[in-house]
Amino acid sequence: MSLAAARDPFHSPHRLTNRLHTVLLLGGMIGLLAACGWIVAGPEGGLWALALGGISLAFAPRMSPQMVLGLYGAVPVHPWDLPNVVRVLNELAERAGLPAPPQLYWIPSPTLNAFAMGRPGDAAIAVTDGMIRSLTLRELSGVLAHEISHVRNGDLWLMGLADTVSRLTRMMSLFGQILLLFNLPLLLTGAVTIPWGLILLLVLAPTIGALLQLALSRTREYDADLGGALLTGDPMALAGALRKLERNGRGLWESLLMPGRRDPNPSLLRTHPPTEERIRRLAALSGQLDDGRIASAAGGHGPGSGRFREVQSRPRHRLTGLWY
Repeated sequence: MSLAAARDPFHSPHRLTNRLHTVLLLGGMIGLLAACGWIVAGPEGGLWALALGGISLAFAPRMSPQMVLGLYGAVPVHPWDLPNVVRVLNELAERAGLPAPPQLYWIPSPTLNAFAMGRPGDAAIAVTDGMIRSLTLRELSGVLAHEISHVRNGDLWLMGLADTVSRLTRMMSLFGQILLLFNLPLLLTGAVTIPWGLILLLVLAPTIGALLQLALSRTREYDADLGGALLTGDPMALAGALRKLERNGRGLWESLLMPGRRDPNPSLLRTHPPTEERIRRLAALSGQLDDGRIASAAGGHGPGSGRFREVQSRPRHRLTGLWY
């Protein structure tokens, strides 16, 4: 398979599978919202619930990326600050077909983290100081490709939609439970009958919606892993970064004394898929792609620190409520 063909999302059965999962999970969340509306107010209630979801999504205020980045103390990275990193970012954006390269930001934190914000034509990618200093340029290119894939795939909008539907489901469930309490005497006397299955669904709807939202997040992470690997032609670049992120997340003593310890959170409650499974999928792709890695990221040298001084302080909770 040529690299050009590999970059085409429709040449990958993995991507098609992920897209199908996304449609099913998002459809399940929307269907759950409509079901809650139907239980509360009948068929018209279901329609009103869907209409309310569409209106909320269209007119809900969105926090600008600059405001969020300001909460993290993020600083814009200029081409002369980290020339190798900016060069890689621009080439990845061109490969992804974005209208403009995302603006890169540096976050003064020793943690290993990166995230994307914005739309394809006006996106931002933030990378912590710890990430820049801990990863090689090759590994960092895999992380940047992963974040660019989120931007290209519209995952930021999609997860915003899922969050809106989840919030509306919780609101509808709470409203329905309040109505049940007011009508409890009628239910006990038999004047009004409501199947217990519907009552149980109304009570459990917020939990079911949250689980569907978490599952959707994991699906989008798999899709971004795949998209990033197709952009770089080097799946093991991201795999290497994930290994370092996993070790850094456990901490030194846990890595030495309990190297095989797994994430104690149940798989249903994780926003990200298990690291081992992500690495396994990336390794399975390594033999299927031509090595079209970016020339400047092919070596093992670090990306450099530019004008940024190393952050020595420990991560802590900030007045904004964020931890970095």
